[in-house]
Amino acid sequence: MIKHEFEVAMTCEGCSGAVSRVLNKLGADVKYEIDLPRRLVWIESDKDLEFLTETLKKCGKEVKYNGTK
Repeated sequence: MIKHEFEVAMTCEGCSGAVSRVLNKLGADVKYEIDLPRRLVWIESDKDLEFLTETLKKCGKEVKYNGTK
C-alpha cells in the first residue's frame, strides 16, 4: 500500500474528529494517522489519490497533498 501525506487545515479536536469520520467510512483497508499539532494526515491505501483527496475535502477543511512517504 502507498502512504500519502496530506496537510489539512485542522485547528482543534473537532476538526480532527471530522477527518476521522470521513476516513472511517472508507473501510478497513484504509489506515490513517492524524497529527493535529502539525496539521498532517497520513493515509495508507491502494485507493486512487484523487478519490482520497476528494474524501478528505468532505470534512470541510482545506486540503493540500504533500506527496508519498
